[in-house]
Amino acid sequence: MTAPLISIQQVSKAFAEQTVLHQISLDIQKGEVIAILGKSGCGKSTLLNLVGGFEQPTAGQVLLENQVVTKASKRCMMLMQNYGLLPWRSVQKNVELALEGEALSKVERQQRAQYYLKLVGLENRLTALPSELSGGMQQRVAIARALAIRPEVILMDEPFAALDTFTRYYLQDELLAIQKNEQTTILLVTHDIDEAIYLADRIFIMSPNPGRIHRELYIRSAKPRDRSDAEFQYFREIIFNEFQFTHPQNTIEYNI
Repeated sequence: MTAPLISIQQVSKAFAEQTVLHQISLDIQKGEVIAILGKSGCGKSTLLNLVGGFEQPTAGQVLLENQVVTKASKRCMMLMQNYGLLPWRSVQKNVELALEGEALSKVERQQRAQYYLKLVGLENRLTALPSELSGGMQQRVAIARALAIRPEVILMDEPFAALDTFTRYYLQDELLAIQKNEQTTILLVTHDIDEAIYLADRIFIMSPNPGRIHRELYIRSAKPRDRSDAEFQYFREIIFNEFQFTHPQNTIEYNI
């Protein structure tokens, strides 16, 4: 079997006297989309920060291509729901900002920014300011900025949570198309059960106090998936049972 791109090995994390994560172990292959699902406070975002090198584990280690992750780097880019765009910079200039530390000429930075903005469908909004864009468009700029670095991993912490349902569905499809084209590895933290089933190749369900991997689900069906088909409902039922919810109705969108 191919060596994993990311290997999380017996990782624990404590803050002061509180253990947030306890002996988390999982491997992620290149090009996989992995969803971390769990209730608030189970350590999902902390795990994401450990993979990105933004925090260090109390015990265990995180490996990226067999190298121990000791600090943040451009090999892993974080996407959050607040977009992080500079309001005084244009769409293109916001994407170029991520490239300013790279060994690229000004023209090369412009060309790469324009390429990824075209990829997310914003080639006609290059000079617009963030305030002139909808929330969905701003998140697409953030996705283009992350992709422009050409990272090995994109870490996503509730990236679509602030968006309306229709925009969220649209961006989920955009993300799948881009991920297929770029073969980027994605580690996604979400409270949205449907989002996890729709996007992920595997779902890890976490339990709290302290955070542990409770269950792993493999979803092998082709993407994009039909939210109304039997397999989708099957996985939804499993997850609802894990969280001891009542049985879901097909016409309702559920989040945890």
